[in-house]
Amino acid sequence: MLLFPMTLSTAENLHHFAPAPNEDSAMDNPGTWKRITLGAGCFWCVEAIFEQVEGIRNVRSGYMGGTLRNPGYREVCTGKTGHAEVVDLEYQPKVIALRDLLEIFFGTHDPTTLNRQGADVGTQYRSAIFYYEEEQARIAQELIQSLQAEKIYQDPIVTEVKPATEFYVAENYHQEYFRLHGEEPYCRMVVRPKVEKFQKRYAQFRKK
Repeated sequence: MLLFPMTLSTAENLHHFAPAPNEDSAMDNPGTWKRITLGAGCFWCVEAIFEQVEGIRNVRSGYMGGTLRNPGYREVCTGKTGHAEVVDLEYQPKVIALRDLLEIFFGTHDPTTLNRQGADVGTQYRSAIFYYEEEQARIAQELIQSLQAEKIYQDPIVTEVKPATEFYVAENYHQEYFRLHGEEPYCRMVVRPKVEKFQKRYAQFRKK
């Protein structure tokens, strides 16, 4: 990640949906959780946001969508492996619906810039939704179509919607990076503004 500020999405008119009631029994039932993997530029940013969302657990930074087996950060950063920096997570649909989760995703990065987020440039920084069920793909595509129809963004959305492939967990030092290194320059200039944007715009979805 480059140590330069990035332009945040200006989608101020994004519609929001109230989260579903919290059901303790559902939260305790492993079979009710679903998985999704998201790419939105630097995975430090995405992880820092979704760790704060109610009804989400097991948020892990990593790599998906490439050809090299067991890639490391150095290989992925070359842009030659085909992987995207992603965050893999589990969500509880009875607490946060997938559409709400994806509205947070679209509202906290710029899905119209191909293979870049601000100063972070390369295919590894592409906007992507990797799904595990066809229903997830349908919801994602319908939301994209809705955002396009409402002209939320000036430019077309270029987010990939593809079936999930093998997820490779990133090195330990990438996990919970913002929480552990929040005062580093990149975190202060790039990650924190995104987190604060989430906290302000999506306050109803924050963990209590």
